[in-house]
Amino acid sequence: MNVDHLKKLLEGVHQGKIKVERALQELKTLPFEEIGCATIDHHRPLRQGAPETIFGEGKTAAQVISIIEKIRDKKNNILVTRLDRKKVSPIKRAFPRARYYPQSRALILLSHPVKIIGRGTILVVSAGTSDIPVAEEAIVTAQIMGNRVDHLFDVGVAGIHRLMSQKEKLMSAHVLIVVAGMEGALPSVVGGLVDHPVIAVPTSVGYGSNFGGVTALLAMLNSCASGISVVNIDNGYGAAYAASLINRL
Repeated sequence: MNVDHLKKLLEGVHQGKIKVERALQELKTLPFEEIGCATIDHHRPLRQGAPETIFGEGKTAAQVISIIEKIRDKKNNILVTRLDRKKVSPIKRAFPRARYYPQSRALILLSHPVKIIGRGTILVVSAGTSDIPVAEEAIVTAQIMGNRVDHLFDVGVAGIHRLMSQKEKLMSAHVLIVVAGMEGALPSVVGGLVDHPVIAVPTSVGYGSNFGGVTALLAMLNSCASGISVVNIDNGYGAAYAASLINRL
């Protein structure tokens, strides 16, 4: 349940403006609701500060629609990740205000304006243009979680002068998400320049010996730069979630 909505509900009961029976009806499905295809964790915003995210891959359009309906009923903003284009049309028919990002395959539906709760800016940096789909997933996730987000695209080590020309932006960010495939060198470079947390995201971009992102993953795990954390291959969502938690501190 949306935290602000819950506060208003409890304040209304306290002030006598809302009947106890109505409040009980709204609280009935906390902490979770079973709908057959899913068990929706409505209590998550209260525990973790963000509603449950819908992982679109492997779900039918009808299942995604059913889950969205229940989360929307709780006045929560909705994020769907890894949603194939072929599923978008029926979902958009059901929810015309939904916005789809084709590169990252992310979809959002806002029940209310996003409230900025992050202390600083999260900067998302991609090594190459081919890494943008993963970077965009991080951007969309960080934004819906209440952060100011900026980005730098295509500033990888093959032309390091492109990165060095943006030192002011790099050093002013509160948290940095660095997305890279191939040999995965960019997070080490960024980590050696800044005094804030760097979250590295390996991507599956690269030729055969990249092994679907394993080479980049191992390179980032073995970085000699301090202050770097690493998430799984192509996991822009996980990086943005971690960055959002850090940005609230």
